[in-house]
This record gives sequence, structure tokens and C-alpha cells, in this order.
Amino acid sequence: MLAQSRVRNVLDRMLSSNRVAHALLFHGPHGAGKRAAALAFAGALQAGSSSLDASTGDETYGRVQRMLHPDVHVFFPYPRDTSETDIAERLGLLGANPYAEIDYVRRPSLADPTKTSNKQAFYPVKRINDELKRVMSFRPHEGRYKVAILIGADTLRVEAANAFLKLLEEPAPNTVFILTTSRPDRILPTILSRCQRVRFDALAPEVIEHALVQQRQLDPVQAATIARMAAGSYTRAIELASNPRLIEQRAAVVEFFRVVFAFDGGKLADFVEQQGKAGREQTKGFFGLTLAFVRDLMLYRELRDEAPLVNVDQRATIARFVDAVPNADLAGMVQMVEEATYLAERNVHLTLVLTTLAGALNQLMHGRSRDTLIPNLMAVG
Repeated sequence: MLAQSRVRNVLDRMLSSNRVAHALLFHGPHGAGKRAAALAFAGALQAGSSSLDASTGDETYGRVQRMLHPDVHVFFPYPRDTSETDIAERLGLLGANPYAEIDYVRRPSLADPTKTSNKQAFYPVKRINDELKRVMSFRPHEGRYKVAILIGADTLRVEAANAFLKLLEEPAPNTVFILTTSRPDRILPTILSRCQRVRFDALAPEVIEHALVQQRQLDPVQAATIARMAAGSYTRAIELASNPRLIEQRAAVVEFFRVVFAFDGGKLADFVEQQGKAGREQTKGFFGLTLAFVRDLMLYRELRDEAPLVNVDQRATIARFVDAVPNADLAGMVQMVEEATYLAERNVHLTLVLTTLAGALNQLMHGRSRDTLIPNLMAVG
């Protein structure tokens, strides 16, 4: 588990005092280590350790980490028509790396990360009754506890949540439930009241950077850039590091700004056509990189060489651009890119969004204000 010293202290106190709540809620940002902590804590419980670190070399702990322990059960939400093979593959990813992306919204397809899906992933009541209740009703087979880890507990539908609540109200001896969520506000208050809450913080860029260098052997400069793009999520950092098009996409953002600044009609039309063909998910990713670039411009304008840039390897390019557009309305540019992302998410034609965004950004680069993107979009359409 990366960092999270406060969380480690809380969990170590439980282990050393042998006072383990029968229900724990791990909540905090996506990719901050909630699943890693849940598996580590389950492993320490089964190994009989007094702290998380003391159990790391234990074989029982290792079996929990690899999802091979018969008394530790991991559940995660998935769409109705999900195949057993797909479920097993995602659990395998989690067993290999507890920070792996297995979410069906962020990664609907394991084979093709560019695919999108509108299917909802959730826990139906039948699954709680037929699977969770069944496995948690047995005595521990070889461990000290029966442990159930519910990833994404906020996706428990009302009937499922009420069925789960009955388990919490009358827990069997030596059972521990660990719920994880990034949205505790979406969990029934009656469930929240029966859980001991453990809050996770977003990971510092330095922590993510170090992990990328040590665990994935990334070049330090590339690791530093990705760590700042990941916004506190090591899961997001892994996905970015695994994206073979990331360097190409970041270069495309710089080219987009150059074309927009000059407003060369032919080059702009070619760029918009090419980016529009990349697909909606790729274009949303492009907007995310564009937003990071504009925010770097804002930081550099204010702090110059002391600016904590996301795109640390593009510092010289950022400096030249800031000097070239001294009157640019950078805050307005942020707003326009955010609006473009909003429109792309709502299936507005991508070529239209990109063309309108380019026009608005050109105006803002030259100090001419634009209030909002949508009226301009309607005018183009």
C-alpha cells in the first residue's frame, strides 16, 4: 500500500489491540489505495499479525493478496450480462496489482481501453442473497476470520443495500466486512452508522512518481509528468503509463495550440478532422490533456520557474507560449475547455465542438473575451 500513514496507524491500532470492527468503510479518492489497504488488512487479519508491515512476508498474507485464500471474498459491481470469464480476468488483475483499473465505467473493455459503454455496474439484491450471504454464513475454513471486501459499495441498489444491512445488524462471529467507495454520500445512512469509517487522501505526486519509477521502471521525467497528470490516483497513473498514445496525444495538444494561435484555416480543418475521427473517449482524453496544459500556462505566468507544472518536460514550450500571449485570458480558456468536455460527454458532434473551441480559444489568446462556448456552437451549427 502506497503512503497513507494515517490509515496505516488506524489499522495497526486495530490489529495490535485485537479490536477489529465487524464493518469498515474505506472512503476517499479513486486510486488512492482503498482496495490495496482492504487486501492488506484482510491478509494481516488472517496471518494474525499485529501490524500491516509485520505480515507482508507471511505466506497466508501472500495468498490473500493473490486472491487465493478461501476465507477472503472480494466482490465488485458489474453489469447484468457480464461473463464469468470477464469477472475472473478482472479479479486476476486485482490479484496481480491492487491498484489495477477494473471499474466498468472507466474501463468497460479489458481488451480495448478506447471502447465506451453505457451499461450500469451495480450490486443487485439477488447477488447479496445468493452469493454474499452464502459465503459469509460458513465458519472460517482455515483462517481466523471470514472477510468480505465490497468494492464500490455505493452501487448497492436499495433492495440490495437493505439485504446487506441485515447482515450488518446480525453479524456471524469472526466476520469482517470491508466496504470501499469514492462516494460515501451515496450509501444508506443506516449502513454508514454501522461501519467504522477510515478516510483515504489523494496520493502526493512524489509518492506516485516514486512508485512509477520503482515498480514500473519509468524514466524519471516521464514518471514526474504522469504523476502530476494522475491527480492523486495511482490507478490513473498506471493507466496513463500503459497508454502507448500518451506521448502522441500530448504532442497533439501543443500542435493544437499552435494552430489555434495562428488560426490557419487549412491546418485547423485537418487537425479537427483527424481528432474527430479518433472517437469520443480519445477526444475527451485530449480535452483533459488540453486542460492540464492551460493550467500549466496559468501557473507559469504567476510563478515562472517556480511553477509546479504537470507537464514538467514541456516547461520550455510553456514558457515560450506564455511570453507569446501576454494578454491571454487563461481562466476563460479553462472554462472553454471544460465546456467542450461537457459537450463531448453529451454526444454533441465532435467536429463541431472542436471547431467552436478553436475559435473561442483564439479569441481568448488575443485578449478578446468569450462568455460561453454554447452560443458560439449554435452559431456554427
